[in-house]
Amino acid sequence: MGFLQKIKFWRRSAAPQPGDDHSVESQSVKMSDTPDVSGATVVTAESDTSLSLYQTGEGRVFLLGLLLTLVFIALVAYYLTIDMKTGQTLLLAFVAHTFGGRAAGIGLCIAFNFSVWVTIFYNLFLEVLIVCYCYSLFVFSFKNYLNCKWLTIATKNAEKQALKHKDVVARYGWLGIFVFVMIPLPITGPAAGSIIAYFLKFSIKRNFAAVFSGTLASIIIWTCFFDYLEQHIAIFKYAVVAVIMVLFLSYFKTIKRWFTQEIDVEE
Repeated sequence: MGFLQKIKFWRRSAAPQPGDDHSVESQSVKMSDTPDVSGATVVTAESDTSLSLYQTGEGRVFLLGLLLTLVFIALVAYYLTIDMKTGQTLLLAFVAHTFGGRAAGIGLCIAFNFSVWVTIFYNLFLEVLIVCYCYSLFVFSFKNYLNCKWLTIATKNAEKQALKHKDVVARYGWLGIFVFVMIPLPITGPAAGSIIAYFLKFSIKRNFAAVFSGTLASIIIWTCFFDYLEQHIAIFKYAVVAVIMVLFLSYFKTIKRWFTQEIDVEE
C-alpha cells in the first residue's frame, strides 16, 4: 500500500464551511525567487493545501473501508468456492443490508440458518464497512476535496438530515449518538449518526465508539428478535424474503432521489 502514501487531495476554492475548523490540514510553503525592480531577489511564499491521504482522519477511514472491502471480497469468493449457498447468503445479506437496512440483512442471515453469533459479527462488519465509505465520502465532499454532482447532492441531503436532528442529539452528547443509532428507524442508522457526530465536532475515535456501540446493541436486539421468530414461525424464511423485497422496492426510489435531487428538510 506504499503507493497510497503518495495520493494527495487538493481542496477547491470555496467559502469556509461550518465544519472546517476541526479538520486536519497541513500547509506547506513553496518558496519562489522573484526579482524586484532593483535586480535583487525577493523570496515569496505560496501556500499549498495539498494533503496526503494519511494526513486526514477521513482519509484513514476511507483506507479502512478499502481494506474491509478486500476482506469482504475475499470472504465471499472463498465461500462461493467451498459452499455456494453460504457465499450467496453473504452477498445477498450485503445487498439487503445496504438497500433495506440492518433489519433486512439480519433477517436474511437468520432465515438462511446463520448462527446468532455469526449473524451479529457479520452484520456489524457490514455496518463498519458501509459507514467507512459514507463518512469519508461525506467529509471529502463537504470539505470540497471531491467534485462530483451526485455526491454533492447526497452530501447536502445528508447535511440537512443531520442538522435536523443535531440539537436533540447534542443535549445528551455521546449517549445521544448511541441511542440515535440504536433505535430502529430508517433515518437513525450509523451513517447518519456518524455525520451528526461530525457536526458536533466529535473526534473520529469518539464518534465511531458511540456509533458502533449503538450499532452493536441494535444488531444484538434485532438478531435475538429474528431468532425467536425463526424458532416459532414455520414460514419465517418466506416472510423475511417478502419483507426484504418490499423494503428494496420501497427504498429504491428514495435512495435514487437522495443522489439526484435535494430533499426538503421536513422529509
